[in-house]
Amino acid sequence: MLFSSPLLRAVNLSIALLLIALVLAAYWFAWRPLPRTSGQIAAPVSAKAAISRDALGVPHIDAATWQDAIFLQGYATAQDRMWQMDALRRLAAGELAEVAGKQAVELDEEARRLRLARIAEAAERSMPPADRAVLAAYARGVNFYLETNRGRLPLEFTLLGYDPRPWRVRDSILAGLQMYRALTTTWRDEITKLHMLEKGDAAKVNALFPSRLSAQVQPGSNAWAVSGGRSVTGKPILANDPHLEFTVPASWHLVHIRALGLDVEGAALPGVPAVIVGHNQRIAWGVTNLHFDVQDLYREQIDLQSGRYVFRGQFEQARLERDAIGIKGAKPLEIAIWVTRHGPIFLKDENNQYALRWAAAGSSIFEFPFLDIDRAHDWTEFTRAIARFPGPGQNFVYADIDGNIGYHVTGSLPIRKNCAGDVPADGAAGECEWEGFIPFDELPQVFNPPSGLIVTANQNPFPADYRYNVGGGFAPPYRAREIRELLESRAKWQPDEMLAVQKDVYSAFSYFLAQQLVLAWDARRAGNPALRDAVDLLRRWNGQMEKGTAAPMLATLVFQQLRRDFAERAAPGLGRTYDPQIAPAVVERLLRERPRDWFPDYDQLLLQCLSEAVEEGSKTQGSRVSRWDYGRYNELRIVHPVDGRIPLLGSYFNIGPVPMSGSPTTVKQTTRRLGPSMRMVIDLADLERSRQNITIGESGHRLSPHYKDQWEAYYAARSFPMQFQKVDAKQVLVITPATR
Repeated sequence: MLFSSPLLRAVNLSIALLLIALVLAAYWFAWRPLPRTSGQIAAPVSAKAAISRDALGVPHIDAATWQDAIFLQGYATAQDRMWQMDALRRLAAGELAEVAGKQAVELDEEARRLRLARIAEAAERSMPPADRAVLAAYARGVNFYLETNRGRLPLEFTLLGYDPRPWRVRDSILAGLQMYRALTTTWRDEITKLHMLEKGDAAKVNALFPSRLSAQVQPGSNAWAVSGGRSVTGKPILANDPHLEFTVPASWHLVHIRALGLDVEGAALPGVPAVIVGHNQRIAWGVTNLHFDVQDLYREQIDLQSGRYVFRGQFEQARLERDAIGIKGAKPLEIAIWVTRHGPIFLKDENNQYALRWAAAGSSIFEFPFLDIDRAHDWTEFTRAIARFPGPGQNFVYADIDGNIGYHVTGSLPIRKNCAGDVPADGAAGECEWEGFIPFDELPQVFNPPSGLIVTANQNPFPADYRYNVGGGFAPPYRAREIRELLESRAKWQPDEMLAVQKDVYSAFSYFLAQQLVLAWDARRAGNPALRDAVDLLRRWNGQMEKGTAAPMLATLVFQQLRRDFAERAAPGLGRTYDPQIAPAVVERLLRERPRDWFPDYDQLLLQCLSEAVEEGSKTQGSRVSRWDYGRYNELRIVHPVDGRIPLLGSYFNIGPVPMSGSPTTVKQTTRRLGPSMRMVIDLADLERSRQNITIGESGHRLSPHYKDQWEAYYAARSFPMQFQKVDAKQVLVITPATR
């Protein structure tokens, strides 16, 4: 005991010193960078202004002019999300490896070959001065934050060991281009289909990729509007829940901006000024991704040494662009990119060189219409503003306090007269050239439909007799059909009741598949006894893709087996590469029609897939199918890309793992990768009763109370009031004009 006492004191002292060191480190690197959200500061504004934050940390900006208001939006967004903003512009520009090292080189090289930085530079030069002024005001606000917070920036900058450079107009364009890229990347689908055509039965492969409804899974969304005739209030209701990849921090930043002639509230993209989705005093709007195909690959006959390539029997000279990717701790990687009339040489596949044409790189003038959208008073002003929207192609849903509802497709959508654009074209032949873009006035649109309903859930909005060729990754009709059926199930709706629609997890496809399996079992009247419990489970199931239940997992595994089997029959050896968004509708059609040239016995096929699904599920959740849990299968884990990888402490920054309900074919579209990124319901009878929430929280600072204070409500499909005229401010930062 005499010898252990000094040792014990030494151990206790060491622990105490370690704890003190940890507390000091937490204070210095995590607490000290928290933004100042109350008190008074001087800034380069024209008149006194204020940023009031409510209980969720949402900034409500009051300023004298729109220039001051957008300046303060840049400042407030940087307070909450500076590292996320910097990461977005680096991801788009191909500059991640400069701070993250070799692991990011592949991402950077793709961004460089897409020429996103050069597209942003050209866009900055070409955009109308009024639009550039909006982005410039935002950049000044971001840079004011950087200038006044050097030495106490967010933790991620410390961990990665760098300081962000000043924000530029082109950086906001880059942040927007990154979203454009996420919503329109389809070139991989062209290669997948090409390989299947090369090795399979062309008729069957084309059947797997319906010409109007093909492409890989991409983020989707739901939006709808009901007229006053369908609401209890007598005024329209608008709902929107865009589906994007889950991220930490969240994809959206909520904000309220008020100045002379401007009073708008809703969701903004970090790094981009103005409100993208929301409402002002008179109108409300939401968006869903259109999924029109705006990328084409061209197989080029090009000499990579000289850059000479063939087009319509003549040689042309490609333009050489040299680039260097900076790599932390290593020498820069130099790359050379030949740019043809179709775009940059982007991909080498099986000794073929492919150029990529993309609508994002095709506009001679880049426009930024969102401040005009935010200030629109009616349908005429709104459509005039969205007509300037360059892309990505979107479905805009509209409602106003006068009782009107409307819908309009937007974006630069290429006109293809001689090809579908679903597989790489022969660049030398010149037979698949774009002939401009579809005029805005000829895009699908509707105003005050007799039904009193507008529903968009990424389904194909183009009529069958549309004058232009239509192709893209449009979603199967399940979500749109379910939303419409729910909305038509009662005469009148309360705004708050729209949340129940947004969280609906009934899958008409999975229910259909379950019934097909039951019928196949009953038709055989005998079969593998080990499958009886599985069939009984499906027989009792109601089609709800709920966590905590077994049938959804079983139906999902059977679908995956069926999808692969159909693809294998079309292109042997490539079944696992087939995973388009439209696949459930393709599988349903084949099961309903049961063409003999695909399979001679569909009941046998179904039961074989059921057996394989039970075997696969048993490996992870045991042999008792009734004890399976779909939530464990559809488990969500959102990992912070930097802080989430800190040894021992990383989980403190992450979300999950948590079980999730929903599926790709339910209104609440969820997978392990994507889901509703924001929920919004606008009550045009009383804007104060409107509701909105994002996935996690407003702040990217882990020690902020707003880092994930919205997560529990999001998970339970609850929401929060959008404070508009009546703001319950918990913190107020007063901004006074700086003396010169």
